[in-house]
Amino acid sequence: MAYSEGYEYHIHLKQGDIGRYVFLPGDPGRCEVIAQHFDNPRFVASHREHTTWVGELDGVPVAVTSTGMGGPSAAIAVEELIHVGADTFMRVGTSGAMQPETQPGDIAVINASIRDEGTGLHYLPMEYPAVADQDIINGLVLAAAEMGRRYHVGVSQSKDSFYGQHDPTRCRSARASGSGGTPG
Repeated sequence: MAYSEGYEYHIHLKQGDIGRYVFLPGDPGRCEVIAQHFDNPRFVASHREHTTWVGELDGVPVAVTSTGMGGPSAAIAVEELIHVGADTFMRVGTSGAMQPETQPGDIAVINASIRDEGTGLHYLPMEYPAVADQDIINGLVLAAAEMGRRYHVGVSQSKDSFYGQHDPTRCRSARASGSGGTPG
């Protein structure tokens, strides 16, 4: 569904506005910050939770587009980005960690994800693994090592509830007592 004159409805981009490669933070406020690392950064569009900046890295066109929060919003952004020519995506941003050795500021290179959410079911059966491209993983590890940054390679979990993972007993007991509370 195009918005008008070839523009995608949610991201307000058209064919030719971006190249193949797109960084995907959740927060629209991070797009400009990320774009400042590009050569020739330029604001392109903003609509709802989807903000896009473009530029180049080593002469290659790149973009950064925010996805908003959650799988459904990210799926909309990625679908529409594909419609306008993107084919390689890298999620960037903050994440929680369960391992005590992981500290704030460490780089997490995610090589696979446990699919514990609903949006992915509209694309693939649950049994299909969510595994990242090995060349991209290798490049991220090399870059982190060259920068002297602490990094961890491993599996993450993508899930629909945010607060349910922090205190799942609170959410279960609230539902059991009929008092409502955050779904979990």
